[in-house]
Amino acid sequence: MSADNPGIRDCLPPDRNPKTPSITLPKGSVDCHVHVFEKKYWHNPNRGYNPPDSTLADLKHLHKTIGIERVVFSQPSTYGTDNSAILDGMAALNAETPNRARGVIACGLEITDKELEDLDKKGIRGIRLNTDNKGGMPIEFGQIPELEARIKGLGWHLEFLFPGKDIIELMPILTSIKVPVSIAHFAYQPAKDTIAAPGFKALIELMKRGNTWMKISGANRVSETDLPPYDDVTPMARALIDAAPDHIVWGSDWPHPNKYVVNPNDGDLVDWFGKWVPDEAMRKRIMVDNPAKFYRF
Repeated sequence: MSADNPGIRDCLPPDRNPKTPSITLPKGSVDCHVHVFEKKYWHNPNRGYNPPDSTLADLKHLHKTIGIERVVFSQPSTYGTDNSAILDGMAALNAETPNRARGVIACGLEITDKELEDLDKKGIRGIRLNTDNKGGMPIEFGQIPELEARIKGLGWHLEFLFPGKDIIELMPILTSIKVPVSIAHFAYQPAKDTIAAPGFKALIELMKRGNTWMKISGANRVSETDLPPYDDVTPMARALIDAAPDHIVWGSDWPHPNKYVVNPNDGDLVDWFGKWVPDEAMRKRIMVDNPAKFYRF
């Protein structure tokens, strides 16, 4: 529990010993969903969880082990709209290797157009709207059109994270957005409900409209089991790929925040991607080509 707020739970750290996957990812592969957490950064006192220390050095070790060359940082709810951690991480990686890192920030409408332009030059490509975690939604749903209008000229997108049960209610909003939309973690659709569930059918409809990108990430968040096997997620992954093969990307979700029982080994997550996607050409499309296009690497 947090010393300043005893109601905040300490979530588990990631597995500190990632396995080398049994498959080799394509050259130029991108991990499209990671966070970094260090105590030196400000944390929202109204956050929903205490993240584990998960440093940039830890992330670099992970990516070297599993075969990832590029990365997209997604702003976690614990930092609110203070994007310092991901901006520092992006700057450090891009200084080492140009075009290695991109990011998705959180912000309110008070951000200036000049700030948005400066962030674009640094590699930011979108804004995250997270209703699933405390501190992750700095605007009201009714303000989305104004935010959308301001980022349209930059070629940015809106990245959503919401409880799976909310997808039906959110469909009018999601289908009205004209800038690209990104959704993480299978839109939190429970694998046990199968691809015949109304929520998953709505997700497929959204994908077929052509404006939504899906991160097939967070299998441990939607499977009936925290650890592999993730056989129950396979039909979901393949249905999404069939619906919109050019709009699917992959993310590790490292360091798997807001989990309290057990965390998977990231090498296993790569191997399960390989089982969902046995075709090498499709693996390259999802791991390399699609993210390069979407995040403008």
